[in-house]
Amino acid sequence: MSRRMAYWHRTGPRTLTPTEHVGGAWDLDTQHIATLLGVLAHEVERDRDARRDDGVQISRISYDILGTIPLEPVDVEVAVLRAGRTIELVEARACHGGRPVVLLRTWLTAGYPTGDLSGTHHVTMPPPDTVPAWDMTSLWDGGFIASVEVRRHDLGPGRAQSWVRTPHPLVADEEVSRLAQVAGLLDITNGVAVRVDPKDVSFPNLDLTAHLFRAPVDGWLGLDTTVSFGPGGAGVTTSVLHDERGAFGVSTQCLTVRP
Repeated sequence: MSRRMAYWHRTGPRTLTPTEHVGGAWDLDTQHIATLLGVLAHEVERDRDARRDDGVQISRISYDILGTIPLEPVDVEVAVLRAGRTIELVEARACHGGRPVVLLRTWLTAGYPTGDLSGTHHVTMPPPDTVPAWDMTSLWDGGFIASVEVRRHDLGPGRAQSWVRTPHPLVADEEVSRLAQVAGLLDITNGVAVRVDPKDVSFPNLDLTAHLFRAPVDGWLGLDTTVSFGPGGAGVTTSVLHDERGAFGVSTQCLTVRP
């Protein structure tokens, strides 16, 4: 597969370089942060698999976005903050030019047989083939937005049910888990259910946190999304996360709303 098809390719043991598919939506000269979030989850899993083979799973991914990033290479470092046999807290840090730009803290937890206890009251989304296709480039610019396929039910300002997928691998020539692939798409949630035209109001997110109660499966990623703005310049984007089997987690993003 051509390296140009991927979002990233590895150019050093801990260095990754973006392709044009990482181009940003708010600023075409900077990265859309979505796929870098997936890269950090991928690096956490690579570090985990090099250290242990007991199948501890990612239960939470929590990112803080420290600033914009040009379309240039980043270096990623991974450290275990709280070691444990059944629970670990792991941090991944992406740096550009020696400056931290994104921090990820991840809880890894041991699995237990709880199939007879599983269940949720999150409402099932309509299947992808019943949802109309939506050209997201009609609202947003950038290489990343152009790289994804979206189906969407627009339910009014700040409310939508969407299915998204991409034909592009996250990292060229590397096996990437479904969870890391999902992590590389989650930041799109802030753009599929806008309350106002982004040409009139800026509402970038400062973070993204996802809590997962099961592992996602291959196929479409479903986003049941609500965007809320407060009266003082703050907002929150909340999504229930689905695959074609049903809900598997929730995500939130803190927004800075700037007319």
